[in-house]
Amino acid sequence: MKYLDQLNRSVELEHTPKRIVSLVPSQTELLVDLGLENQLVGVTKFCVHPNHLREHKTVVGGTKQVNIEKIKGLKPDIILCNKEENTKEIIEDLEDVALIHISDVDTVEDCLELIKMYGSIFNSSKNASDLIVAITTERQKFQSVLQSTRKKKVVCFIWKNPWMVAASNTFINTMITEASFSNVFENEARYPEIDLEHPKLKEADLIFLSSEPYPFKTKDIDAFREKFPLKDISIVDGEMFSWYGSRLLKSYEYFQTSFY
Repeated sequence: MKYLDQLNRSVELEHTPKRIVSLVPSQTELLVDLGLENQLVGVTKFCVHPNHLREHKTVVGGTKQVNIEKIKGLKPDIILCNKEENTKEIIEDLEDVALIHISDVDTVEDCLELIKMYGSIFNSSKNASDLIVAITTERQKFQSVLQSTRKKKVVCFIWKNPWMVAASNTFINTMITEASFSNVFENEARYPEIDLEHPKLKEADLIFLSSEPYPFKTKDIDAFREKFPLKDISIVDGEMFSWYGSRLLKSYEYFQTSFY
């Protein structure tokens, strides 16, 4: 069986993979929701959903650093990676261990494509199809509620020291748009470093401080309030803006209950 991953790399399988190592937290959650928890043998320390998983599976490291020998010992049939989450060096080091499937998710459509891919590769097409329908239904329901809503302008901080924000060609930017906001940095690339004097910040109606990858806390709001006393500043659930896969089932309800 031949498959193409989301970088158009050919992945050739002799049989349905039974031993899976996942190096991407959102993809780990997706696998479980596709009914594949028993096939998972290795996960990262950041694979926190479902919360019991790390107690029963081998933790092989993080998303940027992994224990190659530990992964070898698991004898995986396939290792699931992501273009952004995992480094090129990790992928190159693992190519001799097992087949590598690499995702590249910037849009909701990319996410739905990945779900369909996993359904096919892991013989879970019915679960994948049901999940795609459920996500599409939630998306349409949310969009129908907000048809006449004015789009507020937002900036989403994802890191501190240096300050970094989410801009174009990122899944976070996609989800900002999905939540019916306009990203004031949508014309800049990826994750630009800025200072708090950046003129674009004045355009924002809302300032979001994401709970990940940098774990912004309520105390961080105070620093922004001193600088922007009239802005609406809040901590937002980073998983709802940056995790793709089955997490989208919860994202649209989160947007509606949190912001509208």
